[in-house]
Amino acid sequence: MAPQRNTGAGAEAELPEYAGHYRLESCLGSGGMGVVHLARSTSGMKLAVKVVHAEFARDPEFRGRFRQEVGAARRVSGAFTAPVVDADPEADRPWMATLFIPGPTLAQQVKRNGPMAPAQLRRLMAGLAEALRDIHRVGVVHRDLKPSNVLLAEDGPKVIDFGISRPKDSELRTETGKLIGTPPFMAPEQFRRPREVGPAADIFALGSVMVHAATGRGPFDSDSPYVVAYQVVHDEPDLAGVPEELAPLVVRCLAKEPEDRPTPDELMRELRSVAASYDTQVFIPAQRTGETPRPPSRAEEPRRRSGRRLGKRTVLGAGALGLAVIGALVLARSPGGDGGAPQNTAPRTTSAAWSAWEATLASKKNAPQCSYGAGRLLCSQPGVVFALDPADGHLLWRHAVAEAPVSGPPVLSGGLVQPSSGQVGRLEALDPASGKARWQRNMPAYVGLESTGGMLLLTGADGTVTGVDSASGDTRWSHRIPGHKAPYFAAFTGDPLAYATSTLDDGAGTRVTAVDPDTGEVRWDARLEGALKPLGTVGGSVVFMSLDEVYGDAKAVVRYNPDSGTSRRVPLKVPLQQAHGAVRGNLVHLMGTGGSLVTVDLKARKQLWSLETGVVRVSTPVADGRYVYVTTPDGRLLAVDARHGRLVGQTPSRLGSDADRVPAALPRPVIVEDRVYATAPHGTVFAVNGRDPSAW
Repeated sequence: MAPQRNTGAGAEAELPEYAGHYRLESCLGSGGMGVVHLARSTSGMKLAVKVVHAEFARDPEFRGRFRQEVGAARRVSGAFTAPVVDADPEADRPWMATLFIPGPTLAQQVKRNGPMAPAQLRRLMAGLAEALRDIHRVGVVHRDLKPSNVLLAEDGPKVIDFGISRPKDSELRTETGKLIGTPPFMAPEQFRRPREVGPAADIFALGSVMVHAATGRGPFDSDSPYVVAYQVVHDEPDLAGVPEELAPLVVRCLAKEPEDRPTPDELMRELRSVAASYDTQVFIPAQRTGETPRPPSRAEEPRRRSGRRLGKRTVLGAGALGLAVIGALVLARSPGGDGGAPQNTAPRTTSAAWSAWEATLASKKNAPQCSYGAGRLLCSQPGVVFALDPADGHLLWRHAVAEAPVSGPPVLSGGLVQPSSGQVGRLEALDPASGKARWQRNMPAYVGLESTGGMLLLTGADGTVTGVDSASGDTRWSHRIPGHKAPYFAAFTGDPLAYATSTLDDGAGTRVTAVDPDTGEVRWDARLEGALKPLGTVGGSVVFMSLDEVYGDAKAVVRYNPDSGTSRRVPLKVPLQQAHGAVRGNLVHLMGTGGSLVTVDLKARKQLWSLETGVVRVSTPVADGRYVYVTTPDGRLLAVDARHGRLVGQTPSRLGSDADRVPAALPRPVIVEDRVYATAPHGTVFAVNGRDPSAW
């Protein structure tokens, strides 16, 4: 979906530049209930942020529905949807951020290229069946599956927009006289008895979606939504143009009675027997191999059929409230935090006898974000900062903070603990021994915060950067950085400089400015080719990911030497979606959404290895020279051999009683000596011996 600038009038022309911590850049789509924006996290990660119209934000019923939408989307794993990474249903303008997933919707694909070929249709049907199985098994009914809510991503179809979905156990029910949905893709029971709609309604919608994909029209078609409603309830579907091998399955999906329709598992079993040529390869867009995919020729496409389509969600009934479709494609905060932040590592020393441990000390609904400093594990959750003894995990102290989104783990700067708690407009620093506040300051609202050395760098909404002494809380300097409207900073362990990056106005390059955090003075400034994201430093050079300007996929690693002004580029064999990474010596470790872990050797100037982890969302990797560590949404810690790319160990999953929850962020592991510390979605902090991951 190509970003489009919002040019609407009225309230939409005055939408805020930020939703929470996320900068809204352009409009992806607009509907009756709100607008979906392409946005950026603090680290530069692409997100899709859905912002509700002001008029509906004042409606208590709509706020209840929006909370339900967020809850329903979070209950699904994210393998077949756009994972939710952050949301605030209680904000003045409620919003939800999801992972931005590049690719057209099914509606766009059919409109541009005509009906799909039979092999593509089989794969589409199998992918949607898998998606519905994933959605239904956590107790959610989508209730508005249609072509514009099916995103054709590289790794298969994704079901988006849970705006009118409903958990089976929800107390919020459709009111009498309010039939909400899109008539050509609604099941008969959605018209006859909307309060009793169950998972079988999504199967009916799947059948209608398949007819649209095969013919360019729906099985029931009219300009009038009332006529369509009559046809859905009483008439037989028009399946002309649906391939013979799929027609019987589509007919079963479109059965008038819910009990006569197949389940997702039955569909997948029958699809495997439809044709021996059935496979599970991705279909749209083509797998990226560095070559531009060739569009199908006219001879390869089935004949197009004319027909009118009802593309808008319609409400039938007096005074009905319709929830308009807004496709949410995204990730808010980068999973695991800012890929440009310093790695949580400490020098390896010889450790004494030590045992693994596990502790749950604060909220059981969020994975703590932790770092190491002053001989302590320093951790944050919404509303609390706490310190643990790294030897046995017992609680040393805890300190209450405002209940606000956690933008990152606490860090030790200037000898004090900086909570990084997301308290916009307020700073405080804590004694690492007791957790008591050493100083507190009210600051102008800021949208970016980076800690480096003994300084805190705050970026204001107007682009002004303020340097605050971490030890005293005193302001050292405050001014704009030349050439940057609203710079985001990255700082790295052992490097005395901080790096501000901004995309050039022509979109073809990146301006990088190295700043002395103590004074705010510019040490060097460069305009580099391509969209770049800083990952770390090595030997006086800065290492970047080079990103695709359209989709944001990582396509290369770039090493820039500011002394000589030269760059060395190492291309990746296959681009990585929504990648984040870390630098350890001459090795760069990149993790992409979809589970691809790649390591690049800067010295040898080549991609060293690639490993498919099989996990859709994984944290930013950290490494100690021997192993690369990442955490997963189900609370596992994975260890991979850093030189050869082999999975050498993993811990058991830690989901607890909230197994249906989707964590908003996946905190990075922390390496201290020969120990590895990680966190799980149900609030656990645990420690394992990093010397022998195979024994986990």
